[in-house]
Amino acid sequence: MFHFLKLIKQLQHPDSKMKALKELDLFAVKNERNRKYMVEAGVPRAMLSFIVNCFKEDCVSGLEEAVSALFLIRIPSAEAKLLPKQNDQIIKLLIWVLGCEFNTQVMVKSHAVSALKSIIETASSVVLERLEPKFFEMIVGVLKQCTTRITQRGINSALHVLLDACPWGRNRLMMVESGAVSALIELELGSPEKRTTELILGILFHLCSCADGRAEFLRHKGGIAVVTKRIMRVSPAADDRAVMILSLISKFSATSWVVHEMLEVGTVTKLCMLLQLDCAAYLKEKTMEILRSHSDDWLKFPCIDKSVLTREESAWHLLMRYCAGFTEQSKRRWLRGENGNMGTIFLNISQSLPLKWINEHRLID
Repeated sequence: MFHFLKLIKQLQHPDSKMKALKELDLFAVKNERNRKYMVEAGVPRAMLSFIVNCFKEDCVSGLEEAVSALFLIRIPSAEAKLLPKQNDQIIKLLIWVLGCEFNTQVMVKSHAVSALKSIIETASSVVLERLEPKFFEMIVGVLKQCTTRITQRGINSALHVLLDACPWGRNRLMMVESGAVSALIELELGSPEKRTTELILGILFHLCSCADGRAEFLRHKGGIAVVTKRIMRVSPAADDRAVMILSLISKFSATSWVVHEMLEVGTVTKLCMLLQLDCAAYLKEKTMEILRSHSDDWLKFPCIDKSVLTREESAWHLLMRYCAGFTEQSKRRWLRGENGNMGTIFLNISQSLPLKWINEHRLID
């Protein structure tokens, strides 16, 4: 630990700071034992102070090493709270780092957004209430870069930052204005990992709680479709957020186009299927609420039988009833979606059925 204290002192001298930074970075990379002693010696606080000074002096020399070390050591909650008055400056600096160009672009930006996540998690409500539009513009910019210029861990950290800032209406509005809704939908269309999907749906739920957020959500042609597709495919947490998003859209933004779109992309079918699962009672109640609210409109379509919206009937029985009397060739055509809107409904239903059942009934070649 004495050696780390010595290196911290060397950070104060221009002639030795670069050597000290590189040495600290190497120690942090080496093993967990070193990182533990570095935390005890106060290296995280020293790195934060160094980064703040870089920002004040508009100097990037040593910034890559400092951000890397800060990421590897991980900022302890207690350590981050030691500098409450500098939180604003640290946040501004890390946002500035995200806008800089480095030789190791991907790693530095990933480390910076991960460090930012640690700061935001421990920041007071006063700090979170004062976040500026540029903050959200840069975070949304990170999401738009996907994995080409930032790691998967960096993307998840950026999503955590947005989610932590969502409780404040002012922040949600700035997120919407920065293009967050479209960026989140595009990211989800790339079929990311489970945790990423849960974070995306969580943020979209918060953003859809305001009128501007719902308008942006509906402006994207893939919004309703991608949220619908995630139901019953990811996790109970994802189901919860997806249904809540659809509930907000159904309750506050249900234009004739929206009602038709929910039918066209299979939302109605998915919600009917969800009722068959052993999910939470409140989720079933919310699902039934959506179905009841527009049942009169959906029943006007010839492809929807009344029993779909009035009884909790399984997808298996629904499919069999419609397929009754069809030739094998007709069944295949329906299930491939070759017959317009009705075909799409059957295709959505068939995709949720077990492959073994479909093969047994020879509905698909």
